[in-house]
Amino acid sequence: MLTINVRYSGNKKCECVHPEGATLRTDAPKDIGGDASAFSPTDLVATGLASCILTTMAMWGERHGIDLSGATATVEKHMSQPPAPRRLARLPVTVMIPAKAVPAEMRERIEAVGHKCPVHASLHPEVDAPIIYKYV
Repeated sequence: MLTINVRYSGNKKCECVHPEGATLRTDAPKDIGGDASAFSPTDLVATGLASCILTTMAMWGERHGIDLSGATATVEKHMSQPPAPRRLARLPVTVMIPAKAVPAEMRERIEAVGHKCPVHASLHPEVDAPIIYKYV
């Protein structure tokens, strides 16, 4: 179990503290009254998805002699549109992997690992979260 402490500091902002000391702030998006001076909570979900995919793949890669240093991911956050309740609707992720890092015969396996990252597995089934892998 891990406990993260969050304090509302006013003006639609929160201060978040990890037990190991890391801190971050959140702010509401402009379209709902924030000033977007920090990641919004739903931005953090999108960011968590992309970073979880890369981290999970990298951990698997380490066990198989594959170094994914330099791999990147881009995630788009699409919110539902009225009259639907405000929620995450779509989180497409594009993962860019250095071609020389992953032998062709290992690519299908490492992509399957990315699809099984804990954040992707935790998303509500109605959130469309496709992952595209590109080797550059």
